[in-house]
Amino acid sequence: MNSHLMEQSEDLERIELLLLLEGIYQQYGYDFRNYSFQYIRRRVWNRIRCEGLQSIPSFQERVLREREMMDRLSVDFSINVTEMFRDPSFFLAFRKKVVPLLRALPGIRIWHAGCSTGEEVYSMAILLFEEGLYEKSTIYGTDMSGSALDKASKGIFPIRKMQMYTKNYMLSGGKQAFSEYYSVQEKGVVFHSFLAENIEYFQHNLAIDHSFNEFHIIICRNVLIYFNDILQQRVLNLFRESLVPLGFLGLGNKEFIPNNLQRNDFIELDPQEKIYRKNAALLGRAIGTGRGWGRL
Repeated sequence: MNSHLMEQSEDLERIELLLLLEGIYQQYGYDFRNYSFQYIRRRVWNRIRCEGLQSIPSFQERVLREREMMDRLSVDFSINVTEMFRDPSFFLAFRKKVVPLLRALPGIRIWHAGCSTGEEVYSMAILLFEEGLYEKSTIYGTDMSGSALDKASKGIFPIRKMQMYTKNYMLSGGKQAFSEYYSVQEKGVVFHSFLAENIEYFQHNLAIDHSFNEFHIIICRNVLIYFNDILQQRVLNLFRESLVPLGFLGLGNKEFIPNNLQRNDFIELDPQEKIYRKNAALLGRAIGTGRGWGRL
């Protein structure tokens, strides 16, 4: 196939994928239209092969007519790459640079956006427990995938991953034996129930849903890389609006806040670990509204 025909084929494929995403939005209300094109392309073709189909149009017809097919594709689109204390240096920096600034607060609200099956939520719960902050904290774990949240709420994880998780925990500044936080049961590793007492899970779609509270900390790591520029901007604006002045935002190591948004609304607390703080200059705007770092 010559280059001209290849370009035509790629253009047609893009149109077919855009029509699929538009059809999903119109039929089901799920908005994947501003996800990264290459990410969507890989996931769609993987599902097409799994279903034994040959083309995007034939797949689109099935998706729009069969709810079960849409449910399977929705799971494929969910971002479920996660592990406990993932990128331990992030959690170590959080312990050293953020935790000391939390101690004076009477209460702490934390949002883990795109929490998948809950590994990082439990990681934060353990960290806060060790720092003596868990009792006054509430952690909200949200994801667009109901099946992922079901797994998160059960707090059961594969025992085969505990060796890696233990290593991550120690590198993150863990203060005791990681095994003290869980027990081994027939179905896998179950974390002790006290860690879940201040955790709430519910569905939230970053592409279409709005803020549901004001937070002192928002963690959304390795999610923005799957969105295009339009959706990244939308989500960062959502986080900015959802943070109290002087609140913290933690992103993944391949993510960043664009200069125009960072210059106006955020300062870098740790450039390497992508930990930001909402600009103190915004504090003055919140004085008359009851919003602020020390207010609940």
